[in-house]
Amino acid sequence: MNNVVMLSVVLSGEYQPLSKQPLVASVDINTSPKNAGPVFFRGTNGQDVPWLSDAAEWHHLTRVDLSEIFVKGTPGDVVTVVGGT
Repeated sequence: MNNVVMLSVVLSGEYQPLSKQPLVASVDINTSPKNAGPVFFRGTNGQDVPWLSDAAEWHHLTRVDLSEIFVKGTPGDVVTVVGGT
């Protein structure tokens, strides 16, 4: 691991990337149990994939480009990304 990646992404009702520029890293992505609703990730074929905030859902992803992962949800809710390049 070369560089630490720590991001807190504040959601809106429109899809946005986890990173505004290409950033390949291995990370844990977490939805907060304090979020008002589910976080939606844009799936491979464009469908909404909900992650349950009340369960504080998280997943580990290895060597992914965070600028290619798009999320949306209740405005003001948060997704946390922690890992490294």
